[in-house]
Amino acid sequence: EVQLVESGGGLVQVGGSLTLSCAASGFTFDDYAIGWFRQAPDKERKGVSCINSSDGSTYYADSVKGRFTISSDNAKNTVYLQMNNLKPEDTTVYYCAAGSNCRGGDFDSWGQGTQVTVSS
Repeated sequence: EVQLVESGGGLVQVGGSLTLSCAASGFTFDDYAIGWFRQAPDKERKGVSCINSSDGSTYYADSVKGRFTISSDNAKNTVYLQMNNLKPEDTTVYYCAAGSNCRGGDFDSWGQGTQVTVSS
């Protein structure tokens, strides 16, 4: 059974940092891409960042470039999202998902989400 579990969300002040973790199980981690997405209430889900576990290639949304860093520990089947210089507009629920590759868009396994709140 494919399972993704996010953790690391919380409340932080503007300019602060958080690191989200996505622990994966039930599939061959090295063959997949792990993406981070976020979705605010009544808004469209948006991709934030993605990493191809096979070659380590990474992708970022323009809104987070230079502030967020995605990384993968294949030995631990875990992907991290280091978020620095957080802004109020980063407040929302963050989800990780597994797909065949970052450009494929076929993310069909999702975690339950973790809330990030940035206070001003």
